[in-house]
Amino acid sequence: MTLENFINIFDELELVNKGEELDREVTKPYCCDLLSIAMSKMPQGAAWVTVMANVNTLAVASLTDAACIILAEGCNFDEASLEKAKEKGITILRSHMPVFECALMIYKKLNG
Repeated sequence: MTLENFINIFDELELVNKGEELDREVTKPYCCDLLSIAMSKMPQGAAWVTVMANVNTLAVASLTDAACIILAEGCNFDEASLEKAKEKGITILRSHMPVFECALMIYKKLNG
């Protein structure tokens, strides 16, 4: 599924920043809040579900070539981090769902 389609099919996810490369494939959900682990284990094209909302999260998403970041549990980036996401073209979505429930919903729609 393309990132553009991914953004459009989830009513449960709020679009915070529409990044670039919307034609890329979203491969699977990935959950991790420890940035060093995410940096070494996240698969390319992942929809990264996390509560970590800081500039380092953006760096890890770029390094791992994540398709998007989904902030769970109502977390938000601060304005400086959001501006950096816009500069880097990173797609960010937000959910009030817990991390696991959000990732499970994504998994079901990607594999349904």
